[in-house]
Amino acid sequence: MLSRKCFLAASSLSAMAISGVLSIGEGADAQTYPTRHVMMIVPYPAGGPSDAIGRIMAEGLRSSLGQPLIVENVGGASGSLGTGRVARAAPDGYTVGLGLWPTHVVNGAVFSLPYHVFSDFEPIGLIATNPLLIVGRNSLPADNLNAFIAWLKANPDKATAATGGVGGASHVAGVYLQQKTKAAFRFVNYRGLGPAMQDLIAGHIDFALDYPANSLPQVRAGSIKAFAVTAPARLPTAADIPTVDEAGLPGFYMSAWHAFFAPKGTPKDVIATLNHALVNALADQTVRQRLTALGQEIYPREQQSPEALAAFHKAEIDKWWPLLKAAGVKHE
Repeated sequence: MLSRKCFLAASSLSAMAISGVLSIGEGADAQTYPTRHVMMIVPYPAGGPSDAIGRIMAEGLRSSLGQPLIVENVGGASGSLGTGRVARAAPDGYTVGLGLWPTHVVNGAVFSLPYHVFSDFEPIGLIATNPLLIVGRNSLPADNLNAFIAWLKANPDKATAATGGVGGASHVAGVYLQQKTKAAFRFVNYRGLGPAMQDLIAGHIDFALDYPANSLPQVRAGSIKAFAVTAPARLPTAADIPTVDEAGLPGFYMSAWHAFFAPKGTPKDVIATLNHALVNALADQTVRQRLTALGQEIYPREQQSPEALAAFHKAEIDKWWPLLKAAGVKHE
């Protein structure tokens, strides 16, 4: 039989051994995340530009994470259904969401949501941005932005602006233009900017604030005219089109950005792993080329951190919520 002294010594050694095994196991779990596939929620149907961006990034993230990212499209209610799915997911790093300016800024001002678009998510990092072009019908009696704004003011409530739907980027940008210029014009809401572009080309509508991927080919074909890009820098793919600062409307910035978010409470080391994978993906030339082909401008490396996204996200809410609420913008 063991003496009491030997029994206590053996018990102490056993406890130390068990503690060591647990510590090793905990360390291994932290080091091996992810151990299975990660679900990426894209809050829009398959086939659109956001879906394409999500799938490009899913492929780019795979090499760093060592696990596949499975894209699940959860459309409906202007992206709020899919975004809500991310907010309710377990904060374990196995569900991430593609977030956009409409889903994480606009929806918070125009919907009564069961989640908060800022405080119920952990920022992972910014991906890319897509400014708009201010474009008009060819027969407009203006060839630059200053002349166009003067024409709007000289014809109050007569000019028509095409939008892809109430609460969308083109509509909100138009509301912003009214605020900045004090010009009065009417909105004509279409089911998407594709049909709106056809009426703009035909001269049935006066102007639009549109995505370059949609409008730039028509500008190049001479079917419509472009006045400015709503960004502080010219588009690499359209260096001949001036910025709003250069054209006479300084500070009129508007862009539809994409970023990655995780559910609130996701561990910081998991967020760091996801951010590292995002940064690596955005440095990959194939990923960059594919995003650029969609008209996207990739954020510089110093703006790809979780902290940068958090600051940017808050600034966007502070900028757009007062405007949206004052204008009474509500989704149809």
